[in-house]
Amino acid sequence: MNSQLTAYITLICTSGVLNLYLCSSVFLRRHQYSNIAQFFILYTTSISVYCFASAFGLMATNLEQIKFWTIILYIGLPFSPLLGLLFIMKYLGIKLTSKKVIVLLTIPVISLVMVATNDLHHLHYRVFEVDPNLGAPYIHQEIGIWYVVHGIFTFSCMFVAFLLLLSRWRETAKIYRLQLLALMFGQLVPMVTAFIYLIGLTPPGVDPVPMVLWLSSLLYLWSINSSRLFTLTPIAKDTIFNSINDGVIVLDESYRLIEFNKACEIMFPRINQSMLGMEFEGVWLRLSGSSFPINIEASSSFTKEIQLSSDRIYQVRTSSLQHAKHDKGLLIIFTDITELKRLQIKLEQLAYYDELTQIYNRRAFFQKSEQEFAGAKKRSEPFTIILIDIDYFKRVNDTYGHHVGDQLLKHVVKICQTQLSEGELFARYGGEEFVLALNGYTALEGKEIANKLRRYVETKPLQTDENLVYVTLSSGVAEATKEKEETLNQLLNHADKALYTAKHEGRNQVQVYNGEKGELIKAP
Repeated sequence: MNSQLTAYITLICTSGVLNLYLCSSVFLRRHQYSNIAQFFILYTTSISVYCFASAFGLMATNLEQIKFWTIILYIGLPFSPLLGLLFIMKYLGIKLTSKKVIVLLTIPVISLVMVATNDLHHLHYRVFEVDPNLGAPYIHQEIGIWYVVHGIFTFSCMFVAFLLLLSRWRETAKIYRLQLLALMFGQLVPMVTAFIYLIGLTPPGVDPVPMVLWLSSLLYLWSINSSRLFTLTPIAKDTIFNSINDGVIVLDESYRLIEFNKACEIMFPRINQSMLGMEFEGVWLRLSGSSFPINIEASSSFTKEIQLSSDRIYQVRTSSLQHAKHDKGLLIIFTDITELKRLQIKLEQLAYYDELTQIYNRRAFFQKSEQEFAGAKKRSEPFTIILIDIDYFKRVNDTYGHHVGDQLLKHVVKICQTQLSEGELFARYGGEEFVLALNGYTALEGKEIANKLRRYVETKPLQTDENLVYVTLSSGVAEATKEKEETLNQLLNHADKALYTAKHEGRNQVQVYNGEKGELIKAP
């Protein structure tokens, strides 16, 4: 064996050993990686078979041995470019259905069968014999029809993989471009070498591609160990980063901006590539005009709602981003919940507000007044309820119609609201009846408020298209006693008794329930 042949075998074995190491290393740590590692394992396995079979072929001493190792070589050779393409597509997040993968695999399978049965049809090699001048293991070959198909498919797989990587160059952050560059050269090196081999510019009788695959292997090895291939973006970037609806900001261990996605650009139009490397507080100041409402250095994980001047509401979530053993970053995720909040407000409006008058309904009154009533009891403060009824409201409906009756209800509510202070709980109790809860007010103070409302409503008629509609109010007032066992329902019952008396005594008046003596006192 001459020194030149020894050099060829050494280079090829180096490529095989490096790929076998890559395959074994990733396989042993496959549980730490995403499923992209599975494609890489198959890819490097096929290259290892290709390389070692090429090396053994160069040690063959006769044609039969060369043919045998050529068949073994084709167990890896036709599959490796396709597996490399699938690996790159998975890396970039490009989806490919199982059916399409099976269809693509048919060509490498056919190539393997064609080589194994070439002596029967000569469709792959028209001539395959020991080189008459150089002797074994050098081969003189003339290609057949299927060799052309196989060559076009092989070259296309590597070329498409290279173009896909190249197409993502501009949108890939600078810190990840070295990783992308390593993968691009990993495809470019065997592609260029194969092209040079096919046009006859390499030494005759020897395939030079496995001799240069050690260089691609070193690039992959660097990507795994130095640039964290399989664990960090831009792996499947379109799928897991740019295609999601949430805005994502990635910070490094010093809380500097290192990445953001397309959704983030839509949420914050001012964000741009020139901000990469800036401290996040400075970035946020430019985006919103104010400081970030959360101290990101104090907590690596939190969830909070924030509202920006654009009237958009966002839920902000963060979590630590582990880059390496001693290299941490932060992931900030913005979810636009504006429409959800609007829906919640709308549902709350339907659940707790009267649809006609837009004041609290009976349910909301009980929910809120129960809390205030319990608090007043605990603090030994006065608490008063006023029940208000529109006098002869049925007569208004019968005379003018329900449409005017609805207008009258809204009219009375608006008038009352102008006379009430903030914090006084005013609600529609049912039909033409309203309730007012006064926390911190005595019954006498409640009587004054009820009379003020009564007199004001009496002097403010409803103006319709044809008539002035005058109405009056009757009210019942009750103050909570000092008894601990007393409930809100009992207090309302007392106010209801006072209201009944007011209506029985002729309406347009206020009656106060005396809680101590159980008597009703007519208010002047």
